[in-house]
Amino acid sequence: MNIAIVGTGYVGLVSGTCFAEMGVDVTCVDVDKNKIAALLAGEVPIYEPGLDQMVKTNVEAGRLHFTTDLTQCIDNVDIVFSAVGTPPDEDGSADLQYVLEVARTFGRSINKYTLLVTKSTVPVGTAEKVKAAIQEELDKRNSNVEFDVASNPEFLKEGAAIKDFLSPDRVVIGVESERARELMEKLYRPFVLNNYRIIFMDIPSAEMTKYAANAMLATRISFMNDIANLCELVGANVNMVRRGIGSDARIGTKFLYPGCGYGGSCFPKDVKALIRTGREHGYEMRVINAVEEVNEAQKSLLFNKLTAELGPDLKGRRIALWGLAFKPETDDMREATSLVLIDRLTNAGAEVVVYDPVAMDECRRRVGDRVKYASDMYEAAVDADALMIVTEWKQFRIPSWRVVARAMRGNLVFDGRNLYDPADLSDTGLVYSAIGLK
Repeated sequence: MNIAIVGTGYVGLVSGTCFAEMGVDVTCVDVDKNKIAALLAGEVPIYEPGLDQMVKTNVEAGRLHFTTDLTQCIDNVDIVFSAVGTPPDEDGSADLQYVLEVARTFGRSINKYTLLVTKSTVPVGTAEKVKAAIQEELDKRNSNVEFDVASNPEFLKEGAAIKDFLSPDRVVIGVESERARELMEKLYRPFVLNNYRIIFMDIPSAEMTKYAANAMLATRISFMNDIANLCELVGANVNMVRRGIGSDARIGTKFLYPGCGYGGSCFPKDVKALIRTGREHGYEMRVINAVEEVNEAQKSLLFNKLTAELGPDLKGRRIALWGLAFKPETDDMREATSLVLIDRLTNAGAEVVVYDPVAMDECRRRVGDRVKYASDMYEAAVDADALMIVTEWKQFRIPSWRVVARAMRGNLVFDGRNLYDPADLSDTGLVYSAIGLK
């Protein structure tokens, strides 16, 4: 089977490469000539463990191709996936301009029955807009070429995306014709053979499933952060509370870890878009509104803890940050807590020194020389008045606290991911503060 995937960002490149790994002939399309040139030269523009080697293997096998022009391959493909970005507008709604441009290009280009599948995260009702855009282009051509649209939302976790794609919890597919269903069944047959769940449904339900899933996970995080903040006030230990409620089979243990806020390309954007969708239909998503409010406040929690100790004026203070990416195993800093902390710290006059195993270049691109960049975690701590742990990288999990204590000028450690046992720091002179621990 031959397919095309438009958009070589995180979702598009991972999906295209994994489909190629399963034996599908894949052409990845992107209007960014520099990105395509880099991929043709063997350079992978995103960080995802194992992706660069998988791209290389499938290019060499002749199953994975790259181009800037969809029209070059569209006559030879059965399915076109749309995996372009849907960034939030100022009002929080998803910006569909790139999705609709793919639809218009599709409508201008198809000469035989082809299926257009939206893999981007889009609000309910987007499929109808996509169909209308395609039909408008066909009408301009006086063409009666048949087509279908479908929805196939992604559920990839950055840092584990290849495993998530090749061994999925479930594959959700929204279709509205038997012909489209048969094509998608053929494409995903290897997953059926491996007994992974393929769930077919109508398109609006598929579109809503992605938003509902991310909103539920975000809700669990914000709920636990709310509980953690109360634990500090009443003298409870949130780690004990988490274990206690997680042992209930109805609740489970996943996404119950408190911290200094979630970020990334999905949760913040999708929560905002779901809130906006509700308002467009006259309904206020009260729980999801609270989820967003708690998360935004949580991103400033470490700063608030710091100023409670050192005061609001941080001039002359040196603050070290361990971690910049919104989560481990990625260089993605979209909506990252580190960006909020850097803003608040520098605005208060602090000198900020940062270290991240992967995201340093991305930080330079976003922040420039507003912060100083250390070569390793211990260098970041040199002469620091306080240390903040922002991302739970494995490299940070068993530090030498005696080395940290000797390097620092002050003694404050703020753990935004609850990585450590306070007893490990007890004889170092460091003063430890985590989330939800008295």
